Amino acid sequence: MCAIIAIIRPAQADPRAVVELFTSQGCSSCPPADKILGQLAKDPSVIAMSMPIDYWDYLGWKDTLADARFSARQKAYSRMRGDREVYTPQAVVNGETHVIGSDLAGIESAIGNTRKTDGVMTVPVTMTQSGSQLNVSIAAPGKDAEGLHGEVWICSISKAVPIAVGRGENSGRELTYYNVVRNLLKLGDWNGAPGHWTVPLESIVREGVDGAVVYVQNGSRDKPGAMYGAAYTSLHGEREHAQIP
Repeated sequence: MCAIIAIIRPAQADPRAVVELFTSQGCSSCPPADKILGQLAKDPSVIAMSMPIDYWDYLGWKDTLADARFSARQKAYSRMRGDREVYTPQAVVNGETHVIGSDLAGIESAIGNTRKTDGVMTVPVTMTQSGSQLNVSIAAPGKDAEGLHGEVWICSISKAVPIAVGRGENSGRELTYYNVVRNLLKLGDWNGAPGHWTVPLESIVREGVDGAVVYVQNGSRDKPGAMYGAAYTSLHGEREHAQIP
């Protein structure tokens, strides 16, 4: 007799970077950066997320994907860096530094530079889907990263969202936004020890959501710091079947 089991592919292990793009449908300089984020989203070693902000809505077009929480997050990063640099398109790399979102070479350079910081992207994070829930696991960091602590968050992701912009600086254009964050949920605090969380899909899934990102970050929502680790998984991935004798 043969038993057939379904194996769900786990998220890509050991990504080298988390790249957050703060963008706006009302920003004429943003479309090239949005395309670059789409390229980064294809790289399995990069966790790429688009976070549309709402502070340009007064320019004649209200961003249909914007969330005030993303605007607050961008400003919180600026306060923590102490530079007051808040603009679009802005890419924040590994929670540590910022670069113009349309500068792919600059983003790659920032990835390399931030990896030199103790603890950055050194914590193993895995996420798998099992039926109607997600299982998130965080392993203990290596000896070089002992003493780390922070928060664990999960984000709902829409992989590609086409938008027809009717007014403002991008009037008449149809733009596509990639790996758009649609919701954020804090799973808990992390004190450096191994941890595990079970997340019901109903708590993160909404219309158009087809992926999820989990990240472990130093600091807090109001004082975000370095990214310690992250994982991405598709919520509608293919299943592999294996036969066990």
